[in-house]
This record gives sequence, structure tokens and C-alpha cells, in this order.
Amino acid sequence: MPTFFVVLISIYLAGNLYIFRRGAQALVAQPFGVKVLLAILFWCGALSFFGSFLARNVKLPVVLAHTSHEIGTGWLVFTLYMVLFLMVFDIFRLFNFPCKYGFYISFFLTLSLLSYGYYNYQHPKTEVINMVINKQPVNNEQPLRVVSVSDIHLGYGTDKEELKRYVGMINEQKPDLILIGGDLIDNSVVPLYEEKMMEELAELKAPLGIYMVPGNHEYISGIRKSVQFIKETPIRLLQDEVVTLPNGVQIVGRDDRSNKSRLSLQELTKNIDPTKPVILLDHQPYNLSETENAGVDLQFSGHTHRGQIWPISLITDHIFEQSHGYRQWGNSHIYVSSGLSLWGPPFRIGTDSELVVFEITCK
Repeated sequence: MPTFFVVLISIYLAGNLYIFRRGAQALVAQPFGVKVLLAILFWCGALSFFGSFLARNVKLPVVLAHTSHEIGTGWLVFTLYMVLFLMVFDIFRLFNFPCKYGFYISFFLTLSLLSYGYYNYQHPKTEVINMVINKQPVNNEQPLRVVSVSDIHLGYGTDKEELKRYVGMINEQKPDLILIGGDLIDNSVVPLYEEKMMEELAELKAPLGIYMVPGNHEYISGIRKSVQFIKETPIRLLQDEVVTLPNGVQIVGRDDRSNKSRLSLQELTKNIDPTKPVILLDHQPYNLSETENAGVDLQFSGHTHRGQIWPISLITDHIFEQSHGYRQWGNSHIYVSSGLSLWGPPFRIGTDSELVVFEITCK
């Protein structure tokens, strides 16, 4: 894993050196003072990513922390698209089609894409999935309405104001049950306490309760600290536990893969009642073929974000057997959410943020 991060950081720095060199060539006619100022601004932006990561456990003014986080992580995507566009113009040059304004066009196209991506991220979609489960009815009058979200990543990126909007969106759906598929917390609980985000989470309303499982980011934030924070909210955290609701629905909450000693799905579901509906929460969507064998009717997962931006989404689609959306595996229904919010860069390009509503009818 350390080797993986060293490679990524090396690629990131190499990409910025490439952009800087092309920028210097494009600005060769500018006054020396202008070039020095732009160079300072450029490298402040490029290195701010490391600063935002190192300061994740530092108490900072909310506006400063939020701004530095968005610039630092957003520069990752800026680097990606600038490199891609500049490479296209370099290829043109190889075939004797030079473009004098290639750098400026690349810069304009990148900013346009980032503007679209930010707008798209700020407007999550609501996916409604109607499904029939061949089990004993849990309600003879109307379907069970389950609102499911994942990957909210509360912290310096998703702040209290964003959380307030998300809570409003969830409550507008008038859920019977709320499920959170992990990564409620981003990289640290420090900003959650600083902004008193438990106050907004306390506004979530669902008569059958609010349940969640840990994601890998609860472990990155420190699982003990994450558990303690969640205890201060109306959310019940399930770590290799099974809960039976008053209407007979069984919720299986599996701990994250970060816990190497977590129970297998077979062990976790060995005592469930197969005649009643079973909902599995498992943050990371691996080994999905095991879900049907375990008697699960509905699995809800997250984690993938579907890559957040193109072309990372192509890689995610290749890595995961189901990287996003709904699919039926035999008698099991599986939904992998791209996340209500996201990690790091505040952009959605080629993917969407989403809230998922399940209308479950049992026959």
C-alpha cells in the first residue's frame, strides 16, 4: 500500500511539472513579475493537496478549512484534465498540426469541465427502485419505504451546511427506515465536533430507525473515535450484527473489510429466519455471488463512488463486478450506490451523486 501511494504521488507531481512546463512556454512573452506570481500561485495550488491531507486532524476556522480542502483536492482533477488536454495538443504537434493556443484552450476546457462537475455534484439525483420480495408481507397496506445513502464523507469537504441539505432531502422522502452504507465520516472526527454535526443528524426521522455499517473511512478516521461520535446521534451502528425490526424485517450489518477479523457472510446470516425479508448492509461490494447463497433479499453497498469522474469511472467499472446501480443476482437484489456526497474533489463528471429509495413489497 505505501508503494501504491508513492507511485500516485510521483504521477501527480510529474503531471504538475508537465503542466508547469507547458504553461511557461505559453507565457514566455509575459513580464518576469507576472510569470513569478503565476508560478507561485500554481505551486501553492499543486502542493495544497498535501497540506489539506496533513491538516485533517487540525482545528482550523471552518471557512478556511473547507476552502483549503476543496482547492487541495480539486487540484487533483485539475491536474488530470489539464494533462489529458495538453497531451492531445502534443500529439497534434507530432503530426505537424501545432496549435499556438493549445495551453489556453486546455485551460479553458478544464475550467469548463470543472464548473459542470461542481454543478452536477451539487444536484444529487433520487433513484426510486420498486421491488417485490417473495417473503411474508411486512405490511399489508403499503410497501416498505427505505431511504438508503452511502459515502456522505462528513468533514472539511462535506460540511454542516451540506449535511443540513442532505438531511432535508432524506426527510422529504418520508422514509419508514433509513440505511447508511458506510463512510458517513471522511478522514477525521475533528471537524464533525467543531461544527457540531450531531445536531443535524439528530433531525433524521424514520419510525423504524436509522442503521448504518462502518466503511473504510470510519477506520481511516479511527474506528473508536468514529463509534463514539455515532453514539452521540440517533444512528445505530451495526458491526457484524443482525437486528430484527418490529415488522419482521431483518437487517444484517456487516463490518468493513478493514477489520480483517470480521465474520464471513455465511457466519453472520446462519441464524436468520429465511421466511422473512433480509436486508444486508456491506460497505464494499465484493464477492456478490455469495449474497444469494446467504438468503439475502436486498444488499445495499457503496464505496465505489463509481470513480466520481471520467475516466476513473472506467477503471472502477473494470475492478468491481458491479460498480454502480441495480442488478438482480438470482433471488437477491443488489444496489451499489455511487454515494450521496463524495471523497475529495468536489466534482462529478460522468457520474452522479444519488439518494436511493426502495419501495419494497412482500408477497
